[in-house]
Amino acid sequence: MTRPINVLFLCTGNSARSILSEALLNDLGQGRFLAWSAGSKPSGVPHPEGLAELAAQGHATALYRSKSWDEFSKAGAPEFDIIVTVCDNAAAEVCPVFFGPGLKVHWPQVDPAHIEPLSARQAAFSRTYKICKARIEALMALSDTELQDYQTVQAIADIDPA
Repeated sequence: MTRPINVLFLCTGNSARSILSEALLNDLGQGRFLAWSAGSKPSGVPHPEGLAELAAQGHATALYRSKSWDEFSKAGAPEFDIIVTVCDNAAAEVCPVFFGPGLKVHWPQVDPAHIEPLSARQAAFSRTYKICKARIEALMALSDTELQDYQTVQAIADIDPA
C-alpha cells in the first residue's frame, strides 16, 4: 500500500481498550499505520486510569477523546483497511458491527474500566496495555499481503503476553 494502513478500533464505550490500541498503533506504527477509535455508545471521556497508564508508558494523551462511530460514517471520513472490535465476549458485552468496507476482526479483551477496587483496576489497565501492545506489535510485523488475510490478522487475538 502506498498510503498508510488505516485501522479503526471499536468497542461500545470508547473509553479504555480501543483508546489504548489507537494510541499504541499511532505511536508505534512509524507512519505505516494510522489509527482511530470509536464506540457505538461512547462514554464521552477516556477513562482516567487508561490515560494514566498511557502517560506512565510515555504516550502523549491530550489528543485522545471518546467519540462515536458516527464520525466515521460521514463524507470525508477515512477509508479503513482494518476494523478491530475489542469487546469481551466472555462478559456478554455487545460489540458494535461496522458496516463499512475493510477487513473486520475481533480481538476480545476484558474491560478494565469497571474493576474494583482502584488498585485492581490500575493493575487491570496495566495488563490491558500489555495485551494491546503485544497485539499491535504483531500487527505491525505483518507484510502488506498478510494484512489483507482475515485468518492471519484474526489470529492476533490469541496473543496474551501474561
